[in-house]
Amino acid sequence: QVQLVESGGGSVQAGGSLRLSCAASGYTYSTYYMGWFRQAPRKEREGVAVIDSGGSRTYYLDSVKGRFTISRDNAKNILYLQMNSLKVEDTAMYYCAATREARWFLLRPGAFGTWGLGTQVTVSL
Repeated sequence: QVQLVESGGGSVQAGGSLRLSCAASGYTYSTYYMGWFRQAPRKEREGVAVIDSGGSRTYYLDSVKGRFTISRDNAKNILYLQMNSLKVEDTAMYYCAATREARWFLLRPGAFGTWGLGTQVTVSL
């Protein structure tokens, strides 16, 4: 059974850093496109960063470009999101997701069919 488990969330002051991890099991991880998404209270889920199966192509939400970096280790079946210079508006539940859809690069949650349960990131002043 496909399973994604996120970790690494927490509380941090503005300007700080966190690294999220997503451990994948139950399928051929290296054949999937992967992504990080987030959802803040009373807001829709949005795509933060996505990466192709080999790790060579990445796309980011404009507001996180230059601050967040998505990467993957296909030998360990782990997806990462390094978040630097965090802002209060980055506060949200962060989810990792997997897909084989051709439009994976559009950062749309609807293109991803497998989801983890999420990890909370809270940024305070």
